[in-house]
Amino acid sequence: MRIMEGGCLCGAIRYRITGTPLSSVICHCKSCRRASGAPTVAWLTVDRECFEVLRGSARAFHSSRGVIRRFCPDCGSALTYENSKSPTSIDVTSASLDDPGAFPPTAEVWLEHKISWQAADANLIPHRQGS
Repeated sequence: MRIMEGGCLCGAIRYRITGTPLSSVICHCKSCRRASGAPTVAWLTVDRECFEVLRGSARAFHSSRGVIRRFCPDCGSALTYENSKSPTSIDVTSASLDDPGAFPPTAEVWLEHKISWQAADANLIPHRQGS
């Protein structure tokens, strides 16, 4: 069984993922851009039962109906995305992993929200909206 760990910038929050991720994508949606201050966010989707917080406590922000984003209250690092429409999975920011290159993205989502100067990756499966 594969075990991956990660955490926030300041180290106050550490987490562990066990098992194989369900997907790995890059999101261009407006909400992810605003939450991160970046043109895109890479997400790793895992079974909720495979995600465990080892240390610390993330602050929750209800960013839209049925959506909770969690981040470190000390350094502000974005960590997870939870959607009530997918209660058995959780999305984890790929860049917060200790080894962010472990599961390269296979798709890009919400390309209809892509910033005009941001290039799409021709090697990834494109999705105009969510996957």
